[in-house]
Amino acid sequence: QAAQITVMSWGGTYTKSQVEAYYTPFTAKTGINVVSVDSDNPAIPVKAQVEAGNVTTDVVDIEYPDAIRLCDEGLLEPIDPAGLPAAPDGTPATEDFLPNALAECAVGSIVFSTVYAYDTTKITADPPTTIADFFDTAKYPGKRGLKRAPKALLEMALMGDGVPADEVYKVLGTPEGVDRAFKKLDTIKGDVVWWEAGAQAPQLLADKEVSMTLAYNGRIFDAIVGEGKNFGFVWDGVNLDMDYWVIPKGAPGKDAAMKFIAFASDPARQAVMSSMIAYGPSRKSAAASVGKYKDGTTDMAPYLPSTPENAAKGLVNDAAFWADHGTELTERFNAWLAS
Repeated sequence: QAAQITVMSWGGTYTKSQVEAYYTPFTAKTGINVVSVDSDNPAIPVKAQVEAGNVTTDVVDIEYPDAIRLCDEGLLEPIDPAGLPAAPDGTPATEDFLPNALAECAVGSIVFSTVYAYDTTKITADPPTTIADFFDTAKYPGKRGLKRAPKALLEMALMGDGVPADEVYKVLGTPEGVDRAFKKLDTIKGDVVWWEAGAQAPQLLADKEVSMTLAYNGRIFDAIVGEGKNFGFVWDGVNLDMDYWVIPKGAPGKDAAMKFIAFASDPARQAVMSSMIAYGPSRKSAAASVGKYKDGTTDMAPYLPSTPENAAKGLVNDAAFWADHGTELTERFNAWLAS
């Protein structure tokens, strides 16, 4: 039994909440120490470590398309859901997780979303309410923060151009649809400030470098409620997604890693996590147990992307689409950046 495991995640307030909700109490319960490491995109070092035969991480938090791809490439350990805890009423884990939250090599950890946020000190009257407003630099002047990656961005560009959420992937699956998405991005290309790590988006707003930015909803929640920043954000056009726990193939602490994932998959644990940062739990039974934020007054439900009224305002990111088309769309995106 490993006395220590290394868990890789995305850093910032997200990892901080994971340390409080999972890492520290796991160590207290099991005696297994958790070493936390960060990456702007944890899937990249996982692939590099396994292919080099030098695996130094035991548990990794990655996005679903990466989990599918890495599993298909034989770079992840399979995870048996029978080892995951049941719901409080005895419902098996296989029936309690949200749709698509359990995969051959991955276990859903959170529901997150990409929203757009704005600086309320710069936009004081008639605040934006739609995804189209994000692309309207005439009505809402100022720089726009965008993540330097096509996933979520192309979907939001199409919705900003009037494509209904339920038609986005049908449109994006055609050459004409891809052209349309990039044409919409062309309208703000000269006003873009690019970011890569999730913590950068709220910092761009705080530093007045942009007036609006795409951002992970939990980061914006923490800035508004946790730090008192003068930000607003818009659910319209929201892009819902899920992060997953995976174990790299050949992880030195594989057995302890599975114990950790089981611990972090407990509905009560997930509810604690979702009360610390505004990411929804991946288990149905956890949702009702999510309490107030640590300030004791802020109700978390309006800030969670998994809350039905929030989820209805956008789309669920299609992981299979990105697993199939991610390489070509990334190449197109990089060519567009360089043009």
